[in-house]
Amino acid sequence: MKHTISVLVENRPGVLARISGLFSARGFNIDSLAVGETEDPTVSRMTLVVDAKDERILEQIIKQLRKLIDTISVIDLTKKNFIHRELALVKISFNKEDKVKITSLVHKYKAELLEIREDLAIVEICAESEKVKSFLEELKVFGIKELMRTGRVAMAK
Repeated sequence: MKHTISVLVENRPGVLARISGLFSARGFNIDSLAVGETEDPTVSRMTLVVDAKDERILEQIIKQLRKLIDTISVIDLTKKNFIHRELALVKISFNKEDKVKITSLVHKYKAELLEIREDLAIVEICAESEKVKSFLEELKVFGIKELMRTGRVAMAK
């Protein structure tokens, strides 16, 4: 099962390396990782999405994260009421006949057309991960040239 874990850490050099090293050393995979400064510039928030096959593995991950000296707090948001979003920028190719279809798709998913040229467009979507995934599936028919995703960010309600 996928778990969304929010980790507050000291905003210092090497923290990200220590956390990724922790996961690497124990053979845990990180599905996505988003890091950014909080309202306090000395503190950063990491949103990790991990696939923990059972509660014992999840408990081990959380305990290991809490042991790190730079860690302030660790919360498994999966068991709480929370909001999550992911940003994706997608460069797609298209022909003139597809322009209306792309515009319709962008409108359907409440995405945004950031740049459009003769045969190339850059589209942005900011939504729940599942909606981003559906949007990308529908864009595949046009030919995705380049894709950038931020990974999940989440906040407890």
